[in-house]
Amino acid sequence: MIKISILGCGWLGLPLAKRLIENGNSVNGSTTSENKLPILKDAGINPFLVALESESVSESINTFLAESEILIIDIPPKLRGNQSFSNPLEMTFVRKIENLIPFIEKSKVKKVLFVSSTSVYGDQNDLITEETNPNPETESGKQLLLAEEMLQKNQNFETTILRFGGLIGKDRHPVTSLSGKENLTNADATVNLIHQNDCINIIEKIITQSKWNEVFNAVARFHPTRAEYYTRKAKEQKLALPKFSSEKSNIKKIISSEKVESVLNYQFELKNY
Repeated sequence: MIKISILGCGWLGLPLAKRLIENGNSVNGSTTSENKLPILKDAGINPFLVALESESVSESINTFLAESEILIIDIPPKLRGNQSFSNPLEMTFVRKIENLIPFIEKSKVKKVLFVSSTSVYGDQNDLITEETNPNPETESGKQLLLAEEMLQKNQNFETTILRFGGLIGKDRHPVTSLSGKENLTNADATVNLIHQNDCINIIEKIITQSKWNEVFNAVARFHPTRAEYYTRKAKEQKLALPKFSSEKSNIKKIISSEKVESVLNYQFELKNY
């Protein structure tokens, strides 16, 4: 049995915790909502109310990390669009991770898995691998990359970075927000998505195979155009069709998951995403 702490039991963290418990592990899970504590407890998770702020961290963080060998950080930056912070003191997500690190250092955690995003690559017109130099364009991508670097450079623990593409699942799909909209851009840009089930499976593989001090990209091996894919999904779900601009896109980014498949010996689930 491994003792694991999951910082952020949300859309991905909660079902991940359930899977890890099913496989015989003990899981501490955090939430920022007091109302969610009973939900975590009912799932067999040791529940903790932990608020990670740019100025401070909840006192419960020490107990949350106590005795854990592995920490999974799955908290989104929650930064909107291209908002830019010229002052380093305003880099809120980076400061949250910076405040967290000393607590990891003095705990028994020796392995950290940081859930990041392929947004750190920006809109490069290329086949993207883990060897591609990140070039984030959004504030969220910029702060994720800085957080990655802080964790990777720390010598007190080993960090694996897991960069997911667009997250989808049975209760989460971008077509619902695109339905009925007009003049959408980047019609012929490719999609880079990953299903919740694959996210959980890959995290399990990293833990069971002890793949630390690594960087992995993770998206499904299918890359239709935005117009083709979202039009088809709208029809399947009987939603109003999205309408795309005829203007050609110069974004042809394809994220490669070859490393996940070869190093972890992982096969993506065959799903009609």
